[in-house]
Amino acid sequence: MDNIRVTGGRRLCGSISIQGSKNAALPMMAASLLHRGVSILKGCPRIADVFWMEKILSEIGAVTWWEGHDLYLDCTNADKTEISGVYTGKMRSSVILLGAMLGRNKKGCLGYPGGCVIGKRPIDLHILALKSLGAHIEERPFFLCASCRELQGGRVVFPGKSVGATEQGILAAVLAKGETCLENCAREPEIQWLCRYLRGMGAKIWGDGGECIHISGVEELNRGEIQVPPDRIVAGTYLCACAATRGKIVIENPPEGELDAFLKVYRKIGGQYQVKSGKLVADGSGVRFSVPYLETGVYPGFPTDLQSPLMAVLTTIPGESHIREKIFEDRFKAAGEMNRMGAGITVAGRDAWIQGGSPLCGCSVFAQELRGGAALILAALAAEGETDIHGYSYIRRGYEHICQDLCSLGGICSCQTQRR
Repeated sequence: MDNIRVTGGRRLCGSISIQGSKNAALPMMAASLLHRGVSILKGCPRIADVFWMEKILSEIGAVTWWEGHDLYLDCTNADKTEISGVYTGKMRSSVILLGAMLGRNKKGCLGYPGGCVIGKRPIDLHILALKSLGAHIEERPFFLCASCRELQGGRVVFPGKSVGATEQGILAAVLAKGETCLENCAREPEIQWLCRYLRGMGAKIWGDGGECIHISGVEELNRGEIQVPPDRIVAGTYLCACAATRGKIVIENPPEGELDAFLKVYRKIGGQYQVKSGKLVADGSGVRFSVPYLETGVYPGFPTDLQSPLMAVLTTIPGESHIREKIFEDRFKAAGEMNRMGAGITVAGRDAWIQGGSPLCGCSVFAQELRGGAALILAALAAEGETDIHGYSYIRRGYEHICQDLCSLGGICSCQTQRR
């Protein structure tokens, strides 16, 4: 079985702690290759993407183990330089391993990256970053291979903002010879967390959080150890669940300062929140206003990963809302499934119009990607009757215990699949 069953009609109420960040943990795992020893990620999420990255690192000789939610990575002997597409085809972020493999062993060859089908997601900016630092890139039919005699610091100017390509450039530059300047960088919090982790290992990095990141290469890095931050997208998802059910919840460990664009919209639709003693107290009982126009954007804009969860909320609000998706051109896959539940969503290219307020009814729907799958759970929580959401494997890529969390808040939700 690979599905979630949700019984809707209950307001969520209670307190919740947020799991560690998927988008912070994965590049940290790649960065751990740059130390020939044991590194520790504390509070790491036990999710499918992390498990896949574990398998990839094991494929090249790393040894990993868990102590509770602390992930230990022994990369002493992680010296193999080829990774099968069987592993990399499962997740998009596997491509950032090339920069770390080049920094460590001067070469790397991996199967082309996969992940959720939400758009083209090309890797040309990754290749640009590596070539700019002295790597030779060979695009074979089934493998992307990179090699160098020695990575050299240099100037990398990204023509567009890309989180993954920015991380790729950072990972390649920290052990490169000389100075590197990365320009037009993405500014997402996960990049800053990666830089904090690397600085703790002895890397010389400054300017992260801005559009220009400077790196002075060092000869070697020490062991890494860091507390993985709370996942801002999971936090936003649960705030959307609160809004969709008109509930009231407390987030015990909110990602401070990382959800400002989302919280601004949350207030516009009638949600209320305040921060007390480090906790975020959210009240969705007053949610009732549609959104005339909203577009996703690179950080600090509205996050594309919360577009689908917000859409689920908007289906419950009378009036017409309009969302324009500016990051990925194919990220409205959940809309058709919500329409099967009674939503009124019209999609045309990168735009979606939501005619909200009609009652949602439980039925059988299919998750086709990670965040869209989470959005279907939120729609199901607001719907009448039972909803079966097939494709739980997509949702497990980013949510560690979504059913347990929602049940702790009073929802009725059961996951029917084998868990690691």
